[in-house]
Amino acid sequence: SREAKRRGVKSPTTSWEAKRICPEIQFVKADFERYLEITKKLLQIACLYSPIVELFSLDEVFIDLTCVRNLYPSTLFVVEDFKRQLRNEIGPTITVSMGASYNKLLAKLATSINKPDGFAIIDKSNKDRILSEIELTDIMGIGERYKRRLNMLGIFTFKKLEQYPMHLLKAEFGNVASQHLKAISMGIDNSPVISYTEEIETKSVGRNYCLPENTYDKDLILKTIYELCEEIAIKLRRLKMKGRTIGLFVHGNESAGERKTIPRYTSSGKEIFEICSRFFKKWKLSYVRQVSVYVLNLIDEHYATPSLFENPKNETIAKLVDQINDRFGHHTVRRGYLAYAPKLPTRPNGYLADRWLRKEIKGLEVSNHL
Repeated sequence: SREAKRRGVKSPTTSWEAKRICPEIQFVKADFERYLEITKKLLQIACLYSPIVELFSLDEVFIDLTCVRNLYPSTLFVVEDFKRQLRNEIGPTITVSMGASYNKLLAKLATSINKPDGFAIIDKSNKDRILSEIELTDIMGIGERYKRRLNMLGIFTFKKLEQYPMHLLKAEFGNVASQHLKAISMGIDNSPVISYTEEIETKSVGRNYCLPENTYDKDLILKTIYELCEEIAIKLRRLKMKGRTIGLFVHGNESAGERKTIPRYTSSGKEIFEICSRFFKKWKLSYVRQVSVYVLNLIDEHYATPSLFENPKNETIAKLVDQINDRFGHHTVRRGYLAYAPKLPTRPNGYLADRWLRKEIKGLEVSNHL
């Protein structure tokens, strides 16, 4: 919240750090399903103004007006109309800060100038002045770690970063990162706005979950892992893909991780869990707080060689269960082993990298425009 930010609690701050900074802070349970619904509405509104809309995070979008700028009297007209549409669709409790510029780096920076519910434009006439007035971490691409390393080199401003010798910057950060930092210092960003509906290659499917507290119950941890394996299997089937490299990472009193490539491709939660459970049972952790499961080495399910020893009806049953859960709600049908396990809500990815979810939202827009 804005009140928490004024007390020094920023978005990357952990809960225990927030409690130390602001002892009277009150934590509100996250509602990711509600956030996703608002994100869908945000995207639907954004698509009214341009066919090229990039979803940057759960509550941030880039709208490329280059190809449609002749349709509007001014950028300010688009901003005011966008805010009006947002109030009508979502309500007055949700505000939006907007920024305009000739690239994504400066457009995002512009959104932070007149918060909350403000608007600013950064162009070539005021770019240098604005860069001279902000902190290094105020711009996208420089976090606290980079800031500390830059400060150790005597760099505290973007002007100093721009003037710093390139060969010395490369010695500290390497070739790629040093070029990126130089570009940032001059407000240069050539990355295009990529529509969120554009087809992207899916290289992996994963699910990460942080348990509410340090968990010592091994059976509960295994059930949590199984639940995540089932969610990954559902994603694979939605994408019509299978994978054969399965990985598990857990963090608790210590960290442990392992992955294995199996002989054949799978989209079965049971098979994924069988591999993950072997990993976990080998490790001797006292407690676990965070669990990550992932599947790599993906292939289109039509190109996967079927097993001679597996009943083909198993895949048909799995897809039928998916349809039931899609219609009547997640966890309507679940495995007996998970009958009394906590029901983990399906959480949307922060950047909506899930290709199936992107298609679902695209379908919603089409139906709304008909």
